[in-house]
Amino acid sequence: MSDRNPYGRLDLDQLRTFLAVYRAGSLTAGARLAGLSQPTATAQVKALETAMGRRLFERLPRGVAPTPVADDLAGRLAGPMDALEAVAGGASDAPAPVPPLHLGGPAEMLCTTGLPALAPLIGQGVRLRVATGLADDLLAGLRAGRLDLVVSSVRPRGRTLAAEPLADEDFVLVASPAWAERLDPGRLAAEGPTALAGVPLVSYAEDLPILRRYWRHVFGERLTATPALTVPDLRGVAAAVAAGAGVSVLPRYLCTRELSSGALVALLEPEDPPINTGFLVQRAGAQTHPHLAPVRERLKAAVCLG
Repeated sequence: MSDRNPYGRLDLDQLRTFLAVYRAGSLTAGARLAGLSQPTATAQVKALETAMGRRLFERLPRGVAPTPVADDLAGRLAGPMDALEAVAGGASDAPAPVPPLHLGGPAEMLCTTGLPALAPLIGQGVRLRVATGLADDLLAGLRAGRLDLVVSSVRPRGRTLAAEPLADEDFVLVASPAWAERLDPGRLAAEGPTALAGVPLVSYAEDLPILRRYWRHVFGERLTATPALTVPDLRGVAAAVAAGAGVSVLPRYLCTRELSSGALVALLEPEDPPINTGFLVQRAGAQTHPHLAPVRERLKAAVCLG
């Protein structure tokens, strides 16, 4: 938690119930998670809101939605509360079953590189629950305790999360062999994106995030085009480009096989390509999940830096 609690002294049982409701997304499910009746959980959340003088949840027809105050509180509570629960649970004579480790990251990286590297751990008793999505959403889930480890394309800010570099990925401008034959590589190198006028662009999203970065970094120009095709998965982008849909920019790790086989052609090989660093991120402080270390090491071994 932060150096100073701005809300004064708070009740530990109420905080535990709040975190259960936050993670479950409803008062009923949170009550079950905390081992309480639904009226008791509701009363404890209301008492905590009164003590803090802030609303923590917006009541919805089904479940609850956390307020920004709840997001902040959950981020500060998750690590210390989980560590406390681990110590308290350790007092039992019977060994508690190891819970699944919740891993988050970009779908493309996890599916092509991460999960094949982690597969042997499943036979060793490791249980995984994998979530995919955008970096900001996954980091929010990590702060709140819904995830244990995140592969992120963004270095998190603040002291609640600890990050270490995992890998540098460079980006490559690619097209199918048919489109590559129609384009003049010499003209593209000399004139830049003018040589691509009229070529359909295939993108991960409507605002062309990766393409815009490539244009700015390599060509020194702002890209203002509209994509001809958007696919919210870079594997789909690669497949569409290989089938002749147009031109796109992909992380090299995702299209190495296609470049080697000739299914995709690199239109340029700049000396200074755009590079993005990926990070392994976990909550700062004690490492409470027993399978966190082997999962981290497998991911680091599978994705080489550089």
